[in-house]
Amino acid sequence: MQHEIYEPQRLLNSNGDIAEPGFAKKLFWEYDRADIRAPKYRIKEWDYYYIGCQDHGLALTISDAGYVSNLSASLLTFGKNPTQMNDGAMGILPLGKLHLPNTSVCGDLSAKVGTAEMAFFNDGEKRMLLGTIRHYCKTKSDLRFRIELTDTPEESMVIATPFSQEHHFYYNQKINCLRADGVVTLGSREYRFGPENGALAALDWGRGVWTYDNTWYWGSGQTILADGSRFGFNIGYGFGDTSAASENMLFYNGKSHKLKDVQFRIPEKADGSYDYMSPWTFTETDGRFEMSFQPVIDRQDPVDLKVICMIPHQVFGKMSGQAVLDDGTVIGLHDCMVFAEHVHNKW
Repeated sequence: MQHEIYEPQRLLNSNGDIAEPGFAKKLFWEYDRADIRAPKYRIKEWDYYYIGCQDHGLALTISDAGYVSNLSASLLTFGKNPTQMNDGAMGILPLGKLHLPNTSVCGDLSAKVGTAEMAFFNDGEKRMLLGTIRHYCKTKSDLRFRIELTDTPEESMVIATPFSQEHHFYYNQKINCLRADGVVTLGSREYRFGPENGALAALDWGRGVWTYDNTWYWGSGQTILADGSRFGFNIGYGFGDTSAASENMLFYNGKSHKLKDVQFRIPEKADGSYDYMSPWTFTETDGRFEMSFQPVIDRQDPVDLKVICMIPHQVFGKMSGQAVLDDGTVIGLHDCMVFAEHVHNKW
């Protein structure tokens, strides 16, 4: 069952639950913090951008998790000797004071916490991502970025997922295949993103009230094909009641193509734990997403305070295989740099 929403409507009913669960290809549900019936410290809101090409990537987050805020930037390189650098700052009890926009269509967001200062500007036509983290990763150098995102696709992946517990919900949009142009500097080092290296970006826009203990799987990627077309995908599962819809979708030249269930097949070690750096595979119910995945780097920036934990394994690697659009067109990928993750949070 994949229930699609076609018209604008309020996201939450008078009880603070999702009025009509399902998926959409545009941001039809209207989100408003004032409609939430849970305590402020339980509300989670975030804007996460990933900007990447085959050689390097930048992941940016501004989030308000109720009792803690987070500004973070991860710089990754995928060459012969892959590297990852993760840094940021956390604040206490933002409780909505960051004023993350109620919509992804337009709206500005800026925050300063500790050594980190970041701003995401969106006038409805283009997005400008700006920021500085001083003494990045305890070095003497500052990380600075200025990235412009344009040509937002007409369609995206939007999903409204309820939990079994009342007043709890997850509202999410994934916009893939944004065109990226800009630069990141770390001291004297410079990392370019632009048409010359096929850089594209994805936005993970999330709002909701989550249950305390959750595990999820998520994968995302985008590339410019040989004929100049933009192709991307979003796959994932693991939490909430997804009986109305999954979040699996393909993107091709601005249009979304819905998939059914996609299974992440992550190798296991002898003790039953995941072997993240061995090759994975992915398969879809109807055979429309059949991929192999060769890990390059396992990005980790864990926080484990036992009562509260955020334990991510965001694995970047090269994906090869084929995907099938709604009209039967077959899209082939070969060593496309993407990411797939397994995350356990108590928050």
